[in-house]
Amino acid sequence: MKISQRLQHINTLINAHYDHIWDCCCDHGLLGAALLKRKAASNIHFVDVVPSLMLEVEQKLQYFYPKSAIDSPSSQWQVHCLDVAKLALADKEQRQLIIIAGVGGELTIELVQQIIARHPEHTLEFILCPVHHIYKVRTAMQQLGLGLVDEHLMQENKRFYEILHLSTSSQIPLSPVGSSMWDLNRELDQRYLRNTLKHYQRIAQGFSKPQVSVELQSERAFIDTVIADYQALSPYTSI
Repeated sequence: MKISQRLQHINTLINAHYDHIWDCCCDHGLLGAALLKRKAASNIHFVDVVPSLMLEVEQKLQYFYPKSAIDSPSSQWQVHCLDVAKLALADKEQRQLIIIAGVGGELTIELVQQIIARHPEHTLEFILCPVHHIYKVRTAMQQLGLGLVDEHLMQENKRFYEILHLSTSSQIPLSPVGSSMWDLNRELDQRYLRNTLKHYQRIAQGFSKPQVSVELQSERAFIDTVIADYQALSPYTSI
């Protein structure tokens, strides 16, 4: 099957060699297969909680990459049918990259939180590409102590995606609205910024009446902060 532009973009971001790459919520294993083909890691792990999906992935891997025919230890693969939060990572001395793409922001946050909590002594890298709530994801990753390795903005099928490459050892601060990914001379970036601002401004309109609930007041304050952070990016915010 043809790999999507989003997954191919993630594939191109992985230039260093890893001991282990964990392709989580792996969407039929297409990204992991691309990494396996070019031997991007000594071990490629395919992880999802859906048994039927993982059986299909394993059957395809056995057909296209039979283990008996693998000619190098740099191209081993394993299939894991389990909750991504319960990954049994390799030894902490080994270089490991965990990819979580194509799931919602809240689930992404939950998974990363639990992985780090279960492996506090590991130095880990993550590539994240959530489909929603990217501001909350970025803020949560800040709070977990993750720093920026790289970030990219892309569009596929009229939908925008932010791809974050993060590390527990990076000292580069992660911005809640992005930093190095922006090129606001590009129409694509301008359109994404306008669309994002409009989205949060529509949410803010729902809080236009005085609110009694402390919870709603807190949510409105959060939305105001999000809008101000995006507006601070550039003059392209006069909508």
